[in-house]
Amino acid sequence: MTLALGLNAWFVGKTADRIQRPEEGCTAMPVAILFGTSQYLRSGHANPHYYGRINLAARLYEENQAAHLLVSGDNRTRYYNEPGRMQQDLLDRGVPETAMTLDHAGFSTFDTLKRAKEVYDIDQALLITQDYHLPRAMFIAESLGMEVQGCIAKGPKWTAMKSILTREIAARLRTLGDLYVWNREPRYLDDPKPVQD
Repeated sequence: MTLALGLNAWFVGKTADRIQRPEEGCTAMPVAILFGTSQYLRSGHANPHYYGRINLAARLYEENQAAHLLVSGDNRTRYYNEPGRMQQDLLDRGVPETAMTLDHAGFSTFDTLKRAKEVYDIDQALLITQDYHLPRAMFIAESLGMEVQGCIAKGPKWTAMKSILTREIAARLRTLGDLYVWNREPRYLDDPKPVQD
């Protein structure tokens, strides 16, 4: 447990100076990467993680802090399509289709970032997700040679976060194995198709 908490603190310390709150201003980047999640919780209620990310992505585009969005998520079946759902909600918020690239094989944080680098040729990006997720996402991105900043999306109240934070600590530990032990690769790596920003 002590090792896990120590590594967790190390992840946070490695990335804290590049994580920003939108109300204080997030660094403008050519491309923002929007991490997918389900629109609804298992209870059937709206997922605050989803809407926090969508609303922030639309705001960053509107305020010219990101000229293009890589919308990445899970499209495991024809009935479950995170990028497609996010695209529709972004269109409803005024983001044009030409300003979005959909990555339907973003099955995990690692897959999203590895594909952003290798498939979409993204070297610099603003990462859009919640504050607990950003240290791991940024650590992965920077380990892959990307220059990134993090912009914090709104999420649920901290009182509802205990189980999520526990899972996140475990995910940070697995990340070290993915990067430095078993040299993980994404489930799919397509031919290069650089994002047009």
